[in-house]
This record gives sequence, structure tokens and C-alpha cells, in this order.
Amino acid sequence: MDSENGIRRPGKIIALHLNYPSRIAQRGRIPAHPSYFLKPASSVAESGSSIERPAGTELLAFEGEIALIIGRTTRRVSPEEGWQAVESVTAANDFGVYDLRLADKGSNLRSKGADGFTPLGPKVIPAKGLDPAALRVRTWVNDELVQDDTTAELVFPFGQLVADLSQLLTLEPGDVILTGTPAGSSVVVPGDTVEVEVDAPTAPGAPTTGRLVTTVVAGDVALAAFGAQPEVDDVQRAEAWGSRAAAGLEPEFDLDDTLRAQLTSVSTATLSSQLRKRGYDDVSIDGVHSNQPGAHLVGRARTLRFVPFRPDLFATHGGGYNAQKRAFDSLRSGEVLVIDARGVTITGTVGDILALRAQRLGAAGVVTDGGIRDYATVAALGIPAFSAGPHPAVLGRRHVPWETDTTIACGGAVVQPGDVIVGDDDGVLVIPPALVREVVADAIEQEREERFISEQVDAGASVNGLYPMNSEWKARYATWQG
Repeated sequence: MDSENGIRRPGKIIALHLNYPSRIAQRGRIPAHPSYFLKPASSVAESGSSIERPAGTELLAFEGEIALIIGRTTRRVSPEEGWQAVESVTAANDFGVYDLRLADKGSNLRSKGADGFTPLGPKVIPAKGLDPAALRVRTWVNDELVQDDTTAELVFPFGQLVADLSQLLTLEPGDVILTGTPAGSSVVVPGDTVEVEVDAPTAPGAPTTGRLVTTVVAGDVALAAFGAQPEVDDVQRAEAWGSRAAAGLEPEFDLDDTLRAQLTSVSTATLSSQLRKRGYDDVSIDGVHSNQPGAHLVGRARTLRFVPFRPDLFATHGGGYNAQKRAFDSLRSGEVLVIDARGVTITGTVGDILALRAQRLGAAGVVTDGGIRDYATVAALGIPAFSAGPHPAVLGRRHVPWETDTTIACGGAVVQPGDVIVGDDDGVLVIPPALVREVVADAIEQEREERFISEQVDAGASVNGLYPMNSEWKARYATWQG
């Protein structure tokens, strides 16, 4: 690297997974703590260099970032001291090939560690006198601006990153920390030119790194058969491109207002019979009841899992911003939080404060196969809550909040994030998204038929041949429909 501009080959490159709220919103997961991976020093490249998309791959993605360059030996500093260890900042591009992620098992070595996959430069901005919360990073692809964000609202400020890393390893002069990318990262192809610039627009003189330029070229040497081969699926395509639409994929299932209204218009009893016709007999969340008789619940599932209480596990997972609090705090409008409490009814799993947080965030409701504390207060909030009943004890009596957004069991039913949850006075059902439209359409027709049958029975007709309808009654039904 060009040491005249303050950039030299680092001893180590440490990259952060998620930091910008805009990117976190795309990924749909909120990190509780910073997490990292290493990139080899041999991946560093200069501005004006080219990057090779490996032969046989399709998903080379750019990530414009701000790189921190450490200026002094740093060990066990505080977040307040962390920024003082930074000598300068520069532009970086954290390139990665999503086709190679599977074999990495999270290490990112193959997908992000190839030669040329960490361009840095072209110039540095001295850190002294800079406000780390007033930097900007922008990325252009073929002269089109695709990323534009600032450091004003980072989840993990730069000083915290330096301090966190310094607790376990010594940061040395020249080491580089890549601080995460904002929304807008996507796929580039051979022939594309990617440019990244970092600047401090409000600082005296508005210092800038200039544009870090990288050109994408096609590799012509296939990966040898003795190593893992490229492998992609639609999940990887959507993540690499930034969305399913950008990847040219069919849109994800959308529980829109029309579909919500249709699901609300039919009973869970009718939906259950339609699901049973399709072989789904174990999709009811058993043993739960609404705290608001007459309430209807419709929404997409988010999940929270508790494990049995154990003192050492509760000590590490029960306090602070634990999984339970993170789950409630990250709910979005129209979502239903489904809690796996293992059917333990002798303690609470949610109380009035967290229920209020869910209600204020616009959540559609809460379902738990455990108990609810502050039962009357939660009911008064107006947010539907289905549970095994009230209980005054806190969750620490029997539970440890363990993880969120994973497949769980609740009331004997499997629930996956994104499943459609429907509840009423008869109970709660879990409907796989792929079945929703056909199930609700047939449920609406079934209830229309049952209204006709009820009218006939009320008028004195026998159920023989009417329920279910024979050909004669079907003809009458067709006439009834007009």
C-alpha cells in the first residue's frame, strides 16, 4: 500500500457484521453486541485496482465502509478512550462472494478473504479533531450513487468497537477495523466500476479520502474440485442483491390489508377444517385463551424461546438487554410475538411494561403457552394476548430467556418466524404462508355454504343430504347464491 498517504499493509483487518440502522433494517435482526470476522492482509488492494469475480460465481457484492486505522498499541481501553487510539480513517470496500458463504460456516474467509477483496484508500483523513459521529460514507456503481449514510446513529460507535476488541487482543499500529456498511450494498458484475468515498462534510475544510476506485473483472480459473464449490439459493441471492425484487425473484408473501380482513372474517374453526383437509392436523396452539373475549388476532409470527431455569444460565442470559426484551423491542407493526414457554403455566412470561412496548410498536398481539403477569392491565391495553392464564410470578421462577427468531414449539404446534398466526375465541392457529391464500378463500366459501345450510335447518330441513350437501341441495345453493 501507499505509505506516503498514511496507508500501509495492516497486520490484521477486523470487520464488523452490522452497525448502520439502515442495514440492520434490511437484515431484520438487531445485534445485542458487536460481532466480527477477520480478513487477511493479502486481501488489501489500492485504489485503481481490479477485483476478480471467481469463475463459476454470480454474487459478488460490494460494501462501502469507513475503515479505522489504529495509530498506537492498544490493550484494554474504555469506550471513551477507544477513539483516541485511531490515527486516521479511510474508505474501504468489503467485497464478498455470497456463492462461497456456505463452506465458511460464518468465518467469511473464502467469501471475503480473496486477494483484492479489501480495497483501501486512496487517502486518509487524520482522526485528530474529527467528530467520529459526523463522518459520511458514499458508494457509486458506474457513477450512480447507491450508498449514502452517516455515522450519526451507529449502533456501535467507533470508540466502543476499539474498546471491545482491545479487551481480548492487542491492536497494533496499522491495524484496520472495518466498521460496517449502510443499506444499498448489492451485486456487481464484470465491467462494473465501484467507487467509495469517506468524508467529514461539517469539519473544517471538509476533508475527504477521495474516491476509492475498483473495477470488476471476470475470473477464468475454476475452483478446484478438492475444495468447496460455489453454491447459491434464493436466500443468498436476496441477501446479496439487497432484496428479492432486486434479485429478480418472486416477492415474498405479503400479509396485506385485504388478506388480513379476509382472515378476520372467518373463524379459526373454519380455517382449522380447511387446514385439516390439506393434512395439517397439528397447527393449533393448544391450551391458550384470549384475555379479550371477542378479539381477533391476525399477524406474522416473531418467535421467542425460553429454556428451563438454571441459576448459572439465568445469570448469563436473564439480566440486562436479554432475549425477551430484545424480542419485544424489535416488534414491527402487524407482527405477533409467539413465546415458547414449554407449557409451563406457573409463572409469567410477559407483563404490562413489555406488553405496552408491543402495543406502542403496533404489534398485532402476543401468544404464549405460559402465563401472563399483570393480566388485567395487559387486557386493558387493548392488544390481544393469548396465554394459559394469569400468574403473578416473574419468568425467572421457571424460565431463562434464550433466543429469538428461530423455530419454536408453542402449545404443541411448530411456529417459524413469518408464519401467519390467527386467533379468536376458539383458539390460535399457525398457517404456513404458502397456504394462506387458498385456505382463506376456501374458508370463506365454506362459511357461505354453512350460512345457507343453517338457514335451511332453521327453516325445518333435515340435515340428511343437506350437511354435507348432495347434488339436489347443491343446485338449490347455486340458486340461493343468485
